[in-house]
Amino acid sequence: MNRIALIGIIVEDVAQAAEINRLLHENGEYIIGRMGIPHRERALSIISVILDAPADVINSLSGKLGMLKGVSVKTLCSRNEYPGTEKDKEEL
Repeated sequence: MNRIALIGIIVEDVAQAAEINRLLHENGEYIIGRMGIPHRERALSIISVILDAPADVINSLSGKLGMLKGVSVKTLCSRNEYPGTEKDKEEL
């Protein structure tokens, strides 16, 4: 079963951009949308990522992002669970 999740990311160390993009790319099949906004005055970026994914995928991605130096992460998940896609079922 999947949940809808919003991962909010604040990037204070722009050197982490490549690793953030790699992690997001690895989970691209679950990403519904993504928006990044640079805050030039503060020399940081804010990224929001919306996912439709199993809880373990959401938790893993959030944890990996949060372990990066200069990156802060918060995750909000839907209360309800939704059936996974056909692709999710094939992987099981």
